[in-house]
Amino acid sequence: MRARRLRLVGAVLLLGAGGALLGHRGYVEAKALLAGRLIDRALAAHLRDGKPHRPWTWADTYPIAILEVERLGIRRSVLAGASGTSLAFGVGHIDGTAWPNAPGNCVLAGHRDRAFAFLEEVRPGDVLRLRTAGSDREYVVDGTAVVARTDTGALQPAGNRRLTLLTCYPFSGLLRSPWRYVVTASAAAHGERAAITISSPTGTRSAGY
Repeated sequence: MRARRLRLVGAVLLLGAGGALLGHRGYVEAKALLAGRLIDRALAAHLRDGKPHRPWTWADTYPIAILEVERLGIRRSVLAGASGTSLAFGVGHIDGTAWPNAPGNCVLAGHRDRAFAFLEEVRPGDVLRLRTAGSDREYVVDGTAVVARTDTGALQPAGNRRLTLLTCYPFSGLLRSPWRYVVTASAAAHGERAAITISSPTGTRSAGY
């Protein structure tokens, strides 16, 4: 009888723990979904008037661009700065590098298991599209590399328009990594695309990327 009672108590505790875990997971997923929609709305407003629109009043960032990779069906919001908030909800623009689509080296960072998980599938020759309130440009991937976390070469200025994407490596890793995966791309020869109507996207310098 005692053994049966202990098994029953254990089952109840296990079910309770599972319910709490599922409840927390549901809360996190709902929070991420709401944040994504608020970011989409703020980005749509930014694309209309070119002004910064914070997705919520206490946000320390705001959306500034859309990054797309047509071959992979990828579309990501790009947020100002690469703070923890920016990287939690999208791709972050690293302060001190060229503004998206401006002359120079624009560097974007993202988490390897979230916004930038797709970088593992990017290949030389792929076309990256970056859309802002005032411009719409394509970049052709010319290389990928694995570098030490302390290597700042990817952040260096460039004379031409370049786009650099950074994330942690390896992609399957769970712990903090001493390595970074770098994708480099040069502005396409045809230059800026014709202006078009931009809809809000679906679908997000920090040591955490």
